[in-house]
Amino acid sequence: MTARRYSWAFVALLSATATASYICRVNVSVASVGMMRELGLSQVVMGRVFSAFVLGYMLFQVPGGMLADRYGARRVLAMAALWWVAGTALLAAAGLKPLALGPAGDLAVLLAIRFIIGVGEAPTFPAAAQGVAQFIPAPRRGRAQGLVVAGIGLGSAIAPPLISAVMLRWGWRISLLVSALPALAVALVWLRLREAPESEALAVPASASPARGRLASLPFVLLTLSYTLQGYVGYIFVFWFYLYLVDVRHFDFLRSALLGSLPWVLSIVSIPLGGYLSDRLVAGRLGLKWGRRVVPLAGFAGSGILLAYGAHTPNGYVAAVCLAMATALVLCVEGPFWATMIEIAGARSGAGGGIMNMGSNLGGLISPALTPILAERLGWENALHVGAVISIVAGLLWLRISSAAHSRPEPCLAAATPNSSSPKNA
Repeated sequence: MTARRYSWAFVALLSATATASYICRVNVSVASVGMMRELGLSQVVMGRVFSAFVLGYMLFQVPGGMLADRYGARRVLAMAALWWVAGTALLAAAGLKPLALGPAGDLAVLLAIRFIIGVGEAPTFPAAAQGVAQFIPAPRRGRAQGLVVAGIGLGSAIAPPLISAVMLRWGWRISLLVSALPALAVALVWLRLREAPESEALAVPASASPARGRLASLPFVLLTLSYTLQGYVGYIFVFWFYLYLVDVRHFDFLRSALLGSLPWVLSIVSIPLGGYLSDRLVAGRLGLKWGRRVVPLAGFAGSGILLAYGAHTPNGYVAAVCLAMATALVLCVEGPFWATMIEIAGARSGAGGGIMNMGSNLGGLISPALTPILAERLGWENALHVGAVISIVAGLLWLRISSAAHSRPEPCLAAATPNSSSPKNA
């Protein structure tokens, strides 16, 4: 296999891993219908189970990224995927009669398992960024990261029909076990992945020094802040879009489900497209500085405008389409974000990705709790207007974000010598 084919096969596996991780992440939200009935859980209690995952996921972003920097993406992602499988199996066994501990005990077990699964999922995207930094040359990193993060939309689109179909026939426990099969498959592939031929290995970029200043620089701080605001806006749609369609726009359950899937279908296209456009702009006349900025500036601005208009329009269908497109635009910036992070962090891309992604999930913790409070006090229209303003502010921060000062020419694939050492994540 040529170096380029190996690199893009590696990216395809990263994308498949992201898809499997999201299936294991959202499986409980679908299976919760059966879990709540059998285990006697209320919606409030189930919300705590959901939050336990987010807490573990957020807290271990940086440690997970540091592990990827130390041991490489292949080893870390193989172990992480096996972790998801084991955690999902434990979740499927929760509350079984031989293991039942009573209502309080069963709840404690559920909270602990979901927290542990969150810990295991934490390295996913930081490790993927470390792999992209190791294998993909700078001019193609935006599209590579876009393909990886597109697994979010694909996993979110696959999980509900897959888990629902299995749950209706065999119950929620079997549906959880089935949802872990993609994770088991990618873990086995990672474990069997051969070493990259030394003559074809992509050397670590010359710009990738371990200097602490890169992660403490103003561009990296602003990048993380912008990604935190992006997480706030994105999680509005993750948690509240369906209920907004039902309670505010008064669609029935079926139409709400169909319209609620539209953002994720669009994001499967918008995320890799944003990364591709960013790479093309960088390679063109705009160069690295403005080439990386254009997609975030346009995406965040467009998302804010559509979010504000969708909140205001009296037509429910127009609102649903506008909000779905706003979601697609706020997610199209993923490729430029991760590519810029790699260009700033270099060899510390795992840790840098962990810090940046922790910011996004901090926004994801705040958004689901704050949005209904704003809706109750100010109305849903104004609550969504707040999200629109935050989206525009996230875009404006990119006027001060640039990796150009941190980047220097890198050795290309063809220049790697037969005596170069194998990359640590091969």
